Amino acid sequence: MFAYKRRVTFYETDGMQVVHHANYLRFMEEARVEYFRAGGLELNDLMEEGIVFPIVEVSVKYHKPARYDDILVVKAYLRRLDRARFDFDYEIINEKTGDLLITGHTVNTYTDRKTGRIVRLPKERLEKLFALSEEDRKNG
Repeated sequence: MFAYKRRVTFYETDGMQVVHHANYLRFMEEARVEYFRAGGLELNDLMEEGIVFPIVEVSVKYHKPARYDDILVVKAYLRRLDRARFDFDYEIINEKTGDLLITGHTVNTYTDRKTGRIVRLPKERLEKLFALSEEDRKNG
């Protein structure tokens, strides 16, 4: 599990100062990118090689709203990792109250930017990420 903290900004909220539902996808992406960075997989390096990583599936269940200035803990769990695909589960929690705000899931793949075809990453590129995500994959 990788935990990422962030404060809700005003522009991420609606007229009632409640976080707009689409912003939770951004929060999940921020945590996913930081998880990869911690696992030694730099997305800029992949993009320079012509590899992109589209989301092919996403789901979010909204339990309670976040509001302006709340501090959120975005927990990312890398549940599946192989050379062609990765799946994450997420929890977003209000740090002050401990309330579970959302649960989510994403499925990504690696594709060639020019052709759109799935590509497989060399196993060596994923070794550190495999080690980092071992508990996530066991407990998922």
